[in-house]
Amino acid sequence: MKRPRGFRATIVAAFAVFILPVSTAHAQFLFWPQQRSWWGDHAPFRHKHHHRHTKSELAKNAQSKDTAKGPLQIIISIADQRVSLYDNGALIARSSVSTGIPHHPTPLGVFSVIGKQRWHRSNIYSAAPMPYMQRITWSGIALHAGVVPGHPASHGCIRLKNDFAVRLWHLTKRGTRVIIAHDDVRPVEIANPHLFRPKAASGAPEAQAATVAGSSIDAAAATHEPLMSNAESQDAANLQAPGSAPAAVAPQKVVPISVFVSRKSSKLFVRRGFKPLFDVPVKIQNPEEPLGTHVFTAMEFQNEGAAIRWTVVSMPDEFPIMSEGSTREREAPAKQITEATLPVLLPNKANTALDRIEIPQDAVDRISELLTPASSVIISDYGISHETGKDTDFIVVTH
Repeated sequence: MKRPRGFRATIVAAFAVFILPVSTAHAQFLFWPQQRSWWGDHAPFRHKHHHRHTKSELAKNAQSKDTAKGPLQIIISIADQRVSLYDNGALIARSSVSTGIPHHPTPLGVFSVIGKQRWHRSNIYSAAPMPYMQRITWSGIALHAGVVPGHPASHGCIRLKNDFAVRLWHLTKRGTRVIIAHDDVRPVEIANPHLFRPKAASGAPEAQAATVAGSSIDAAAATHEPLMSNAESQDAANLQAPGSAPAAVAPQKVVPISVFVSRKSSKLFVRRGFKPLFDVPVKIQNPEEPLGTHVFTAMEFQNEGAAIRWTVVSMPDEFPIMSEGSTREREAPAKQITEATLPVLLPNKANTALDRIEIPQDAVDRISELLTPASSVIISDYGISHETGKDTDFIVVTH
C-alpha cells in the first residue's frame, strides 16, 4: 500500500528528534572539563552565530577575556590526543586534538610558537584552510583549528577544536613554549643549586633594581616579545640586568633568554629574541650516559629579586608502540581528568642531569645577568635540530 508523503516526513522528523539529544550529549562529553569554568575563571567562549556579531567582534571578545599571568606552556600528548595549557606552572585548560597519522607523524620534542596567522592556507596540501594557525617549525608543522575526530588524522599538524584554537591564538605570543610528547607530561617545581639565579642574588647593589624589574614585567613580556629588527636586537644586546636602568629612564621591555645544553655536542648555546648570543663548551660527567630531555622554565622573581622560581618538564625516555587496540581506546569518550588526579611527579632525573653538567663561571655570570621570568633552559642528549635557524628558538626533535 502506498503511504502518503506526509506520513513519511512525520516518521523522519520523529527519528531526528529522538537521536539529537544522544549525539549532543556525546559531543559534550568529549570536551574536558564539562564545568563552565573550563578555561581558568572564565566561562567557555562560544561563537554566537548571529548576523549582528562580526568575526572581528568575536575575536575581540575572546582576546579581552584571557590574559596570561605568567609563562605559558602548551603540552601535547600523542597517546591521549590531548592538549594541556599551563599558565605560570598551573593547568588552566585542556582539550582534544588530532595529530599526525602514522605515515605523516607529528614530531616529538621541544618547540615554540615562531609565527601566527589568523587565516592561513597550507603551502603544501592544496591550500587547505588552517585558521588560527600557530607555526612551530618552518617545515610546515603548526597548531590550528580543524576537524578533531578523536584519533590521529592530520598530515603532521596539531588540529585543535575551533573554540579552543580561537582562545589559544589570542592568548599566546611568539616564543610560547610547545612540548610534544608521546605520553602526558607536566611541569613540576624544582630547586637546584645548579640552576641559574639572578645576578642580584650575590648581594650586589642591583638587588633592589631587580625587585623593581620583577614587579614591572607583565604577561606580554613573560610570554616573549615579537621578533626584533636588527636595530632593536642591537639595543637588546646592550640590555643590562633586569631593572638596572636609572629610575629616570623608562624601563625597556624585557626579552627572555633560552639556554640549550647538548650532551651530543658538549656545548651550551644561548639565544634571545630568536637570535643567537653566544655558545661555550661544557663538561658533562659520564658523557656516555644519557641525560634525558628536560625543559626548565623561570616563572617569577622571589625574595625581592634575589631568587627565581623554576619548573621543569621532563620528556619520557621511551614510549611503547601504539597498537590498534590503544587507538580504538582513544576514540572512545575520554574520562574527565583534573590536575588533582595526576600522579605527583618528582624532578629526580632533572636534578641528576643538572648535577652532571659543569658550566664555565663566566658563562654562568653572563646568563645570570640576562635572566628574566619566562627564560628557559633545555638539557638534552640531542644536538640542535636542523629546524633551529633564523627566526626560531631552540628546536629539539626527540623522535
